[in-house]
Amino acid sequence: MALAAPLLPVLLLLLLGRPGRGAPGQGAGTWSRFARLPYPQDQLFLHDTFPDGFLWGAGSAAYQTEGGWRQGGKGASVWDAFAHRPATPPGAAPPGPVGGDVASDSYNNVFRDVEGLRRLGVSHYRFSLSWSRLLPNGTAPANPAGLAHYRRLLLRLREVGVEPVVTLYHWDLPQALQDAFGGWASPVLPQLFHDYAELCFRHFGGQVRYWLTMDNPYVVAWHGYGTGRLPPGVQGGPRLGYLAAHHLLQAHAKVWHLYNDHFRPTQRGKVSIALGSHWIKPQHMTEKNIKECQKSLDFVLGWFAKPIFIDGDYPESMKSNLSSLLPEFSEVEKKYIKGTADFFALSFGATLSFQLLDSHMKFQQLESISLRQLLYWINSEYNKPQIFIVENSWFVSGTTKRDDAKYIYYLKKFIMETLKAIRYDGVNVFGYTVWSLLDGFEWHRGYSIRRGLFYVDFQSHDKKLMPKSSLLFYQKLIQKNGFPPLPENQPIEGIFPCGFAWGVVDNYIQVDTTPAQFLDSSVYVWDVHQTKKLIKVDGVYTSKRRRHCVDFAAIRLQISLLQEMHVTHFHFSLKWSLILPLGNLSLINHTLVHYYQCFASELLRVNITPVVALWQPMIENQELPVSLAKYGAWENTETVQAFVEYARFCFTSLGDHVKFWITMNEPSVKNLTYTAGHNLLKAHAQVWHLYDKEFRRSQKGKISIALQADWVEPACPFSRNDQEVADRILEFDIGWLAEPIFGNGDYPEVMRAWLHRINSVDLYNFHLPYFSEDEKKLIQGSFDFFALSHYTTTLVGSEKEDAVKYDHYLEVQMINDITWLHSPSRAAVVPWGLRKLLMWVKSKYGNIPIYVMANGIDDDQNTVHDKLRVYYIQNYINEALKAYTLDNVNLQGYFVYSFNDKTAPKYGLYSYVANQYEPKPSMKHYREIIDNNGFPGPKTPELLCPEQVVSCPECHFFRTRKSLFAFISFIFVAFIVTIFFITYYSKRVERRYK
Repeated sequence: MALAAPLLPVLLLLLLGRPGRGAPGQGAGTWSRFARLPYPQDQLFLHDTFPDGFLWGAGSAAYQTEGGWRQGGKGASVWDAFAHRPATPPGAAPPGPVGGDVASDSYNNVFRDVEGLRRLGVSHYRFSLSWSRLLPNGTAPANPAGLAHYRRLLLRLREVGVEPVVTLYHWDLPQALQDAFGGWASPVLPQLFHDYAELCFRHFGGQVRYWLTMDNPYVVAWHGYGTGRLPPGVQGGPRLGYLAAHHLLQAHAKVWHLYNDHFRPTQRGKVSIALGSHWIKPQHMTEKNIKECQKSLDFVLGWFAKPIFIDGDYPESMKSNLSSLLPEFSEVEKKYIKGTADFFALSFGATLSFQLLDSHMKFQQLESISLRQLLYWINSEYNKPQIFIVENSWFVSGTTKRDDAKYIYYLKKFIMETLKAIRYDGVNVFGYTVWSLLDGFEWHRGYSIRRGLFYVDFQSHDKKLMPKSSLLFYQKLIQKNGFPPLPENQPIEGIFPCGFAWGVVDNYIQVDTTPAQFLDSSVYVWDVHQTKKLIKVDGVYTSKRRRHCVDFAAIRLQISLLQEMHVTHFHFSLKWSLILPLGNLSLINHTLVHYYQCFASELLRVNITPVVALWQPMIENQELPVSLAKYGAWENTETVQAFVEYARFCFTSLGDHVKFWITMNEPSVKNLTYTAGHNLLKAHAQVWHLYDKEFRRSQKGKISIALQADWVEPACPFSRNDQEVADRILEFDIGWLAEPIFGNGDYPEVMRAWLHRINSVDLYNFHLPYFSEDEKKLIQGSFDFFALSHYTTTLVGSEKEDAVKYDHYLEVQMINDITWLHSPSRAAVVPWGLRKLLMWVKSKYGNIPIYVMANGIDDDQNTVHDKLRVYYIQNYINEALKAYTLDNVNLQGYFVYSFNDKTAPKYGLYSYVANQYEPKPSMKHYREIIDNNGFPGPKTPELLCPEQVVSCPECHFFRTRKSLFAFISFIFVAFIVTIFFITYYSKRVERRYK
């Protein structure tokens, strides 16, 4: 059974323990710890809530959102100067707004922004003060208009009950200080920053409980003064970059001591510094690579965190590798810097943590977006500090408007990882800040990306805030304080009905028609004197005997494996191209047909029902006879008649053994033209009516078509546009072939309307054929049950975000929920998708019998990862049980895909290595579910099923082996007669001698 979610945190802590007291280098144990976590349990979604009092917020930065660059006496910042250079900032679109001149115009829309915060329901708002708005020249005198602006903002925040988290410096250094002193390259700046901070504490400190001295000093120092990628654009190389960082650390320490000594006693606030970081993972789990990962974090995060949180000095790896490039702190300075943070303020996101990370600081290791592992590393490395995530999110394209699905799922991942860090790893995280509240100027990316919860049309005059889907997601998350367990997420107890079909699938059974030695009519002599071998006698032959099923050794092996599994049904496909190589009855492979007859009869002998598909498309010639594939395949109407003729032959040859037919198994709509699909439907209907009229009465079987049916979910659950896209895809993927058969006899109206639209608007030329009234009557109702194959669930959206995963024809964007469990081939494991699909089929086509004809996942062929298949089978079957029990879906069978790795590599319940089949743990788990007929619990009523009536299986056993038993009887009689004569003549000899 799947491990209950509430027990997981306890289990993980018992297995691995929480980190002890931190120390430099202790974070190196992070990589090995996370490599040992139980799979797949640790990767499952955690349904739980955050601790009471957890802080939820949103943030922004002055230069990104304020605008008003010439309003209210504001002075120029280095970003103003940088943005107005002739060269366009890298990544920014040349047309449109320039830098942050106007941006989101928050300077003129304080009430608009605060109303957005109130609507969102956050507990705090992180924003930055513009140094050049408060001190236009970087030093006194102060600008009254600037002071009034921030007082107005703080007052409004207090009125709506939102706590301010204020950053003193978010990269927008006054240009006057850069011109006069060279900016942070000058030792004068720490004192000037101290003076600026004092002004802010004095004017605003009574209303601010959380202060951040500066944001991400790594970016300011390295890219502002080292590489010159960002303002002020000084290309001073590593030496100047390290010097600027030295001054930034000194400035931060000065401000912390200023607050601690003069303002903390009355204002009772806290001060820290926002440090940005990436996460890195080793290329290989070797000690050397792990050391390189540790060094990478030292060079980015540890550069600033170790002096502040440990000992006032730089990491040893930096000091040993950089030599004279790295400035030194005196002992007095070390003591002054050490401990100058009241909490650990962490920034983690795409733009700052990865895109601005210099490649050489990765030390040839691999970037990763694991926030959880970074939190654990910080916890281990820096004495278990209280952590406040003050910036986190991802981004979407600048063209994306309000349905920002990609943003939602990254946000969901990061928040989930934060929750796991708290619950599983014992990390003390007390707040989370999404970035950002509203769209703005995204630094070196300009307006080419968006990160806001509110959409802003930068070309509009009023700059209204329009809520995105991500805002609705985050709003609900805040209301629930996380992801509380929901009834629909919990497994249920119960069993399936009597006669439920438990099956397994093998696309094509292993066919081995090699004759047994008993079929060899040659005569041999045993050379007992010399070679000791059998020597064939030329020209001498015995009479040939008929072939028997026992001659096929491959059948006996496969049947024994199926028996071991305890399945009641076995589903496989015939090979049309091999049975009728020419596509007609002029050439029949009788040996293969006999093999199929034997296989089916042997299945019946051991009480396993064969489920046989007449045709299943494969890559080579679509598994059609070459003559048909060569001349248009299903585009050609002659293929329809050929299929009917082939089906008649199969019903005649195999119908006595097969009572469960599939006309066509998983015809791939992705590879079908509309004409081919049209003919395919007519072929299916004609074969169904053929069976119904000529064979059903005597053979008493049932027949239908099996469709591939993966579930499609709207990426933004709050978006009407995304819901329309999901409905469209379901009709094109499933309804195209299902609606004519199970519905009204014609194609879905959604398909016809969409094709009409794109043909008229986009000049496409896609035409869906029409059925005549007689054809509609022929096709409609040509089924006995609804058979479907289901493997995964896909998210779809309406906003074009990723050109590689965008379907222009259907105008659909494929989206990935990165919190989902994925197989090695990246197939998503989404058990609830099966239940939704079954309910959808019932709602559209009524309470018809449904069989899940194939359901499975790949693995990487080792025991560890077969745990994924165990989880998959367990939870998909449980969702099927919910559909049967709670939703009253008429579900009559479930089949696992696939039987073995030989015919379906990486999907099998049996591995195949060195010509040997070995049961995987997933096979044994499936067998246990079959034996229990589901998931019975203490309160599950006992279900007494009548024994299935089998028409004398013993008689069948003897009937199919008449020749064998005749031969055995002859040997036995001959043996008795021989013994009699030996005894008789022995006694006569004894009397003679007497």
